[in-house]
Amino acid sequence: MSSHISNTPLPPDQVLTDIADYALHYEITSELAYSTARYCLMDTLGCGLEALEYPACTKLLGPIVPGTTVPNGARVPGTPYQLDPVQAAFNIGAMIRWLDFNDTWLAAEWGHPSDNLGGILAVADWLSRTAIAAGRPPLTMRQVLTAMIKAHEIQGCIALENSFNAVGLDHVLLVKVASTAVISQLLGLTREQTINALSLAWVDGQSLRTYRHAPNTGSRKSWAAGDATSRAVRLALMAQAGEMGYPTVLTAKTWGFYDVSFRGLPFRFQRPYGSYVMENVLFKISFPAEFHAQTAVETAMTLHHRLAASGRSAADIRRMTLRTHHACLRIIDKKGPLRNPADRDHCVQYMIAIPLLFGRLTAADYEDDVASDPRIDALRALIECVEEPRFTADYHDPDKRSIANTLRIELKDGSVLEETVEYPIGHRRRREEGLPLLVEKFSRNLHRRFPVAQQEAILNASLNPQALDAMPVHEYVDLYIPSC
Repeated sequence: MSSHISNTPLPPDQVLTDIADYALHYEITSELAYSTARYCLMDTLGCGLEALEYPACTKLLGPIVPGTTVPNGARVPGTPYQLDPVQAAFNIGAMIRWLDFNDTWLAAEWGHPSDNLGGILAVADWLSRTAIAAGRPPLTMRQVLTAMIKAHEIQGCIALENSFNAVGLDHVLLVKVASTAVISQLLGLTREQTINALSLAWVDGQSLRTYRHAPNTGSRKSWAAGDATSRAVRLALMAQAGEMGYPTVLTAKTWGFYDVSFRGLPFRFQRPYGSYVMENVLFKISFPAEFHAQTAVETAMTLHHRLAASGRSAADIRRMTLRTHHACLRIIDKKGPLRNPADRDHCVQYMIAIPLLFGRLTAADYEDDVASDPRIDALRALIECVEEPRFTADYHDPDKRSIANTLRIELKDGSVLEETVEYPIGHRRRREEGLPLLVEKFSRNLHRRFPVAQQEAILNASLNPQALDAMPVHEYVDLYIPSC
């Protein structure tokens, strides 16, 4: 007895059409979203500039074939490279994410929405230079900001209710999908082509979280987003060239994403696409640390100063307890040897020990020369992490979205010190306090790469909303190119 397989064409999955219609047609009217996006642009590019100080990052940058320069290609900020948009997206994306210092979104799924800037800026810059060469108007930075807001929204809204980490998939899947959507809009794709491109992103092979977790934590987590956003550029260009799509890529029985990779469950959505995510995004301002540890590091910094003020130090600690939220325990509560910087910046005990010892936490503190200090592992061994149910509940509360930690220190003399921080300085509830520090962080990163006049030109352009919005993309990117 035969069983026939229906080959009747079906309409595209609703998830695909909703994303495409939002990316192509939704008008962003929130000035708060645009204002936040301007700060996000500065912070994200600044993180990339700091990453250029690390050979582990720079060895991966540049053209595939050494010495290649692409006429009218996209420029890579802080470097001499001019590349095709796919490779430029990888370069910019890898720089942005390398030090785990760009923005964050925490929900059922975690991620870093500014990872999408790698593809957005590369494509917008390439299109602008190509337009100028052909005598057409270039794209403006307002278009880049709009694409950033929409990419944040797509990635963040899907993440609100859908846990990809629960099925072992990495959050850079959402970078690929969000980048594909907004890049399709920048390229001028039709609705059908955009849906085709999105289907290609979902049907693609997706990254496992293996490289983020013990015992395999490694440097791929620093370039995985660059890989994802560059893949988005490639897929959007293929759809533009006429490559077909797969309209039921999510819902197809047996062979679709839901059945193959999501335990047969459809996606759930808490809210329609708008500008919520950019308005509420979390900035990493003070510490290059996995975001679930940001408030833990802040408590450790405060307790370091309280110890010093009383004439004591980390050597006087008998034991410590970190009361935290479930996500922190799942991702960064780590015992045993730490083998590389990527391992260390995903260990909450390490990120507490450094400020307790030295009163700081910088990207350099994850390197081998600092990590070889035996006092660090001795302090790590004194820290017990336990879940505080209220912190977990407030973490998921859409009106709070706190990332709370309480660090309790018991000293050898029997005295106790305790500090709680519920909202990190990059949280929307601390925007007034945080934004001036974000600009200071950006200024420090400009100082790492450029002479004073060039630093001032970048700051002047970035901090003037009207001028930035109207500026051609290639002119803004050129501000970041080394003079020699």
